[in-house]
Amino acid sequence: MNHRARKRFGQNFLHDPAVIQRIVAAVAPAPGQHLVEIGPGQGAITRPLLAACGELDVVELDRDLVGPLAERLADVGTLHIHNTDALRFDFCRLAGDARLRVVGNLPYNISTPLLFHLLGQSGCIEDMHFMLQKEVVARMAAAPGSGDYGRLSVMIQYHCEVIPLFGIGPGAFRPAPKVESAFVRLIPHPRPPVEVKDRATLEHVVRKAFSQRRKTLRNTLRGLLDEDAIRAAGVDPAARAGTLDLQQFAALADQVIE
Repeated sequence: MNHRARKRFGQNFLHDPAVIQRIVAAVAPAPGQHLVEIGPGQGAITRPLLAACGELDVVELDRDLVGPLAERLADVGTLHIHNTDALRFDFCRLAGDARLRVVGNLPYNISTPLLFHLLGQSGCIEDMHFMLQKEVVARMAAAPGSGDYGRLSVMIQYHCEVIPLFGIGPGAFRPAPKVESAFVRLIPHPRPPVEVKDRATLEHVVRKAFSQRRKTLRNTLRGLLDEDAIRAAGVDPAARAGTLDLQQFAALADQVIE
């Protein structure tokens, strides 16, 4: 496909056959499953996914890729192309009796907001497999006390089991990005691992707590919880956000509602 990668779309096209095969094997698509690919680009993994399932939805923002993609894959299976921004796409409207399996080489410049957009629709998603910047996957899987642990870690782990699968070098893409990549599996929890009275409040507390991660909770949560309220949640006001686990954040969120 004669298409110049566009920086504004964060395009880095996968081309390495061994990496493509490994990705498809990890996803393990099968007939009858409802797969959705985000950012099919030039169709590197679109073709084997479509061949395995027989029908596939893809979300592609670059309209110049839509026609060639449809033409090249017309004889492989039924391809539904949604020429729109994945950040604004309602994925759940595609779901029918079977929950969605979402796959994608996510543009690194929008990966975090796109992950949060998908978390808001996780109720209709069976699993997600993504190529992401290696550092982002490390943050998603990080434990309390780690330098990688942050807002993304807490909220992703509240919604999903995070399973890093394997690394991908820059040479697997054209043009080669300046960073290492990684492939990760996310499996939405049937029920969140901790009880919380209001998810939006949890998100707000986590965001504020990590807004100035070097400062203590008595400072970052000022105006939301005072020191007595933080202690009532069983948390030390002198602690920093990076040391708290998910259960402690849930306790702080519930204390806001008390």
